Amino acid sequence: MLVLSLYLYFSFRSQMYNQTFKYTVLLMEGLKIAPQYNQLAFIFLLIAYIFITVFNIGILVQILADKSLHEPMHILFCHLPINDVMGANILLPRLLKDILTDPSERYITYVECVSQAFFNQFFSTAAHTILMISLSIRLSHCRSVIQNHYCDNASIFKLSCESVVINNVYGLTFTVVLLTSSMGSVFITYFRIAMICIKSKNKATNRKAIKTCSTHLSVYLIMLISGFIPIILHRFSEIPEGRKISAILFFVIPSSLNPIIYGLQAKEIRQKVFKYFTKNNSM
Repeated sequence: MLVLSLYLYFSFRSQMYNQTFKYTVLLMEGLKIAPQYNQLAFIFLLIAYIFITVFNIGILVQILADKSLHEPMHILFCHLPINDVMGANILLPRLLKDILTDPSERYITYVECVSQAFFNQFFSTAAHTILMISLSIRLSHCRSVIQNHYCDNASIFKLSCESVVINNVYGLTFTVVLLTSSMGSVFITYFRIAMICIKSKNKATNRKAIKTCSTHLSVYLIMLISGFIPIILHRFSEIPEGRKISAILFFVIPSSLNPIIYGLQAKEIRQKVFKYFTKNNSM
């Protein structure tokens, strides 16, 4: 699926050069921050970017380097830091650059914009990403301003003066189906675990199950709430800055909390991390 997705993506990208667009260079609207707060916003996002990168990669390296952690549960943790680091790198480096750039000079090529939108949506569903991006790049565009602080699918099809009903219907339908199936599967899973815990008389096993499930549920709810807010605010054009900030928090908050909630909650990983820092402090 990954190979097919990349093949289709680069096929679309090569076709773009053969099409005539009114604008090949776009202007990124970016965040509307008062000049006196530019440096403060830059420092905050830079700290968040470093934190996300260092802690997620640190947990990933710790799991891969320590053979005692090569267990299914810990290997499963590897997906989360990889996803968090990739998500942060899709948004934050470009955003940091734009904060220090004059609003009239925040240029991005159309190809770069489509590439960012592609990778922004890639980690949802590969087939969905290909279809969403293809529905957007099929449209001619008559505008040259990305009314957002980064390129996503909605920002691309808003460049067009053609009807985007198909894009909106498909996007909303897929969102509803994805969220319904996700929430439904989580509810069924936790209901079955709860039934097993009620029937079980082993208190130690029940405590361990509750601890593990509460951790997973915390991360899931954080991601769900952080993802819901930008989707809802995208439908209210009168509060664009609120939508932009919520989208940034979607990338920053879960990625910052995941290594703490998931990584340090795992007893084996927590012991290895504390042992490492204790050893360095004693030297």
